[in-house]
Amino acid sequence: MPIVVNLDVMMAKRKMSSGELAEKIGITQANLSILKTGKAKAVRFSTLEEICKVLDCQPGDILEYRRNHNGTE
Repeated sequence: MPIVVNLDVMMAKRKMSSGELAEKIGITQANLSILKTGKAKAVRFSTLEEICKVLDCQPGDILEYRRNHNGTE
């Protein structure tokens, strides 16, 4: 998938556990896990906003677009 979720990187930089982040942004650990693994089909802007507030980062720090290796999208 061309959209890569770098949530683990930001959490590590902030020394924050999944449980702590899930609690602070108001979602379940299961839903946070789905988001972290890139299996989510969508993310609400309100959730993304809370993640950015708690981790003190920008959306681009968490979400990244990568072209497929063969150059197709």
